[in-house]
Amino acid sequence: MKRNRIICGILLLTALAVLPGCRTEGAWKPINTNKYNYESNEPFVLMDRSVQRSVTVTGLQETILEDGRLEVKANVRNRVNRRIQVQISCVFKNENGFSTGDETPWKTLILTEAEQQTVPFVSANAQAKKYTIRVRQAR
Repeated sequence: MKRNRIICGILLLTALAVLPGCRTEGAWKPINTNKYNYESNEPFVLMDRSVQRSVTVTGLQETILEDGRLEVKANVRNRVNRRIQVQISCVFKNENGFSTGDETPWKTLILTEAEQQTVPFVSANAQAKKYTIRVRQAR
């Protein structure tokens, strides 16, 4: 019995001596949740670093159609002096910001130098009150 206590004590002291050395730099920093929350809060999101440099939105227009569905038009502009190819999609959300299950498929958009195009989206049902338009690099 005494031998088991000695072994347990030695193991405990060894663990206490080793564990403080296992901490890596920055392990106790809190996670910045706002950094990854753009898609929940913003109506227009540029998802890739290269797209953030080359694309901008110059305007968003929202219209409620006669049947209650939401129509959104986005003016997307190429900011660089070369032809680019991106994909664009829209997620429609209810008044609380939760997806209504209505998400448009990704459309390929080709923009020449400094070109601007208007891209329309229409929700499938009248539940949509908010939206997020997403742009990513073409795959």
